[in-house]
Amino acid sequence: MSSHHLDRRRLLLSGAGVATTAALTTFEPAAAGSTVTKKFRGHFSPTDTEDWRYLPFRVPRGVRQIEVSYSYPPPNDTGFGFSTNVIDIGIFDPSGVGLGNAAGFRGWTGGARSSFRLSRGSATPGYLAGPIEPGRWRISLGPYQIMSRVDYEVTVTLRFGPRGPAFESAPAPTAVPGTGHGWYRGDLHVHTVFSDGSQTRRQVLEYAQAAGLDFIGTSEHNNSSATRTWGRHVPEGFLVINGEEVTTRGGHWLATGLPADTWIDWRYRPEDDRLAEFTQQVRDLGGLSIAAHPSVPVPSIRWDYDAGFSEVDAVEVWNGPWSGVNAVFNAQTVKRWHTLLSAGTFKPAVGNSDTHRQAQQIGLAQTVVRAESLSTEAIIAGYRAGHSWIAESSGIGLTFTATLGDVSGECGDRVPSAVGDEVAVHLEASGLDDGCVATLLGPAAATYGTAIASGGTVVLDATVPGGTAFVRAEVRRSSATGQMVALTNPILLTPAG
Repeated sequence: MSSHHLDRRRLLLSGAGVATTAALTTFEPAAAGSTVTKKFRGHFSPTDTEDWRYLPFRVPRGVRQIEVSYSYPPPNDTGFGFSTNVIDIGIFDPSGVGLGNAAGFRGWTGGARSSFRLSRGSATPGYLAGPIEPGRWRISLGPYQIMSRVDYEVTVTLRFGPRGPAFESAPAPTAVPGTGHGWYRGDLHVHTVFSDGSQTRRQVLEYAQAAGLDFIGTSEHNNSSATRTWGRHVPEGFLVINGEEVTTRGGHWLATGLPADTWIDWRYRPEDDRLAEFTQQVRDLGGLSIAAHPSVPVPSIRWDYDAGFSEVDAVEVWNGPWSGVNAVFNAQTVKRWHTLLSAGTFKPAVGNSDTHRQAQQIGLAQTVVRAESLSTEAIIAGYRAGHSWIAESSGIGLTFTATLGDVSGECGDRVPSAVGDEVAVHLEASGLDDGCVATLLGPAAATYGTAIASGGTVVLDATVPGGTAFVRAEVRRSSATGQMVALTNPILLTPAG
């Protein structure tokens, strides 16, 4: 994650996770073809402590479309990669706004759009088409990093008329026919115009295939609208895995491997003690939860839940290019992850691009996953088990094995050993610049060997003492720069306990 991402992700208020509700605005019934408009006006100030403000309005029968626009003074660019005085926006229908109430959720675009519309058959990206039921609807405002008084105006327009055609969903297929056991390359952290990205889905797919990927994961901020229609765009032989980037008040996480049209709520903080129920919801649906860019030192973006990542399934240790400030954040996360491994906690490492536009290259980084097929179920199983390694591009090839007697394993596998055993470890990587340094690492500061690439490849064979908890591998551009080229999940060397 680079520093210029922070403006898109926005800084969240610190303080209690509470909400306020404005007075109800009522629209009267009108004749077909009529348009009725009303406005909400208000302000936020630094003394406001609510995380959400709901603006309720009553929709009468006969409405075929809701249009919403809002305005407030431009956010203040701090010059440090983020903005202050931001107001985000979304909408809920009469089914309610309760935490986790997916039935009431109808869309969210944060600060990416100043207007949106929704009807029975279509909606602005980030919002859900569907029936415009009569009853109490609510605009949701999220005041972020309010440093001075910010006045806002929200305009709601109702259009009356006959019901239009119903929305037709076209979710992405969940498997690529004819695929089998192998290693598949993918990027689970991808944004499009359906949240705060500038890329269309067709463009993302074009860039992903050019980058040598076999799959991507959708991860729009806090909404599921794109997952309804990815099937209109996915080319033959490619896999799109449904997901969401859940941007809570205490850190971001990826909910991936979800059924299409699944929404995961984000309206809570660490002190609310609600994260576990939503990561479990993802697990129950067959998906995976991944802590995203956890070491970015910005409130709401950094990981402020427990230091051990106990409530998620995996950790995004490599986010975007390993350069500039990104290199600092990634290095900090790898260090945290290695400390957890050394303490006996294995949370599989994941690498993603977090792409929002073409210049943020998709597949930098990417995760190479061993799976039984190119399908959502098999790929997620591979991630969950740590049968994966991370690379800066599809030009990097890697083989990593540990062998004891007739037992051999790869990333995420267990090769049981005991004190007195000698485990043979083999690392081979290709597509490297000469001078790249390969290293075998164990618990704490243990190092079991290094080798330097020549002719585009490196081979490293070493013996690791039996009873060692794990061994893992890194390939860096040089010992001087420390720029990561490839990183593996560990092979576990102790008996299962």
